[in-house]
Amino acid sequence: MMKKLITLTAVAGTVALTAPVPASASVTTMLRLRGGLTLEIPSTWQVYGSADRVRVVTGSCARPKGGYFEPRCDSFWVIGPKALKTGAEGFRPYNPDQGPFYPASDVPPCPTNPRYGQVIGKAIAVGYRNIGVATKAHYRVWPGRCVRHDNGEQKSTFNQREWYLPKTKTLIVDQWATPGLAAILKNAVWEN
Repeated sequence: MMKKLITLTAVAGTVALTAPVPASASVTTMLRLRGGLTLEIPSTWQVYGSADRVRVVTGSCARPKGGYFEPRCDSFWVIGPKALKTGAEGFRPYNPDQGPFYPASDVPPCPTNPRYGQVIGKAIAVGYRNIGVATKAHYRVWPGRCVRHDNGEQKSTFNQREWYLPKTKTLIVDQWATPGLAAILKNAVWEN
């Protein structure tokens, strides 16, 4: 089978998108991230951002270049060290043991409906997960609630999953329960 390679290099050359284009219908793309982390993702997923804030859009998204709290955008984020310096509530440094990635000091919009605000609770899953064969990430699942601004009535829920790699200071954040993401991370490759 004949394959072509398409390479897209983002800011500072730290994010590269290499897509093998086989003759078959199931095409994947190699997403190269900081520290040599490489993920094999479906070619239908679109990548936006720079070396420190990369959004991988996995489905419907009206504004894929919008900020972190952009509602109604099926996606996950890969966050680097510069963004993590202000990645906790109140723009404090991110620490997986102290709270979720929440770069805000107010109530941001709910991921599924911008009419509501999001409130994130205490972690319901805490541990480690493999990213690739031998690299462990701090893993947390933070329950989120979408609430009315006027009376706090809960309208829906979501979970914010986070994989944090302390060696490369890289955080993967998913508020959309992205199908297959856990397996993609488990099968990641680390290149030198």
